[in-house]
Amino acid sequence: MLRQLLSFVLWIAIVGACFVGLRPVAPVSAATLDSYVTKYLDVREPVPMPLNAQGDTRLFSVDEISEGKMLFEENCKNCHVGGATLPDPTVSLSLEALRGATPPRDTIESLVTFLRKPMLYDGSEETFFCREVPESWMSQPEAEKLSAFVLRAAQKAPGWGTNTF
Repeated sequence: MLRQLLSFVLWIAIVGACFVGLRPVAPVSAATLDSYVTKYLDVREPVPMPLNAQGDTRLFSVDEISEGKMLFEENCKNCHVGGATLPDPTVSLSLEALRGATPPRDTIESLVTFLRKPMLYDGSEETFFCREVPESWMSQPEAEKLSAFVLRAAQKAPGWGTNTF
């Protein structure tokens, strides 16, 4: 009797293991689980971000915005924590400030252009406060994801680019 019970339990375990292996499992990445992006930037599904001055948009997924956040943390956070600009506190990364720059920096393309050749806020000359980011250092897709994170944070993050955190 004990032998039959053990055989039955083993059979159930084998059959159960087979079914577990057959069930569809959604891929999970660390980026998808970024709670800051999902909670404060309200990105759970792809969100349209302004691509250029002509009004075109491009969808960015939670993974892409999360990768942009990671790139920001690795490369920009020391001078731009919370959307502030430590070298020049009068110019933040708020949406209003990005729109007010010359030329405006409130689209993916314009922010990538700025990253490739940083200019003073009034556009009069190059600035050395912000590092130039050549494509050999950060690919075009990476620069776009970083820019999407900055713009989404400027749109949604409480206190981003302000002095009220």
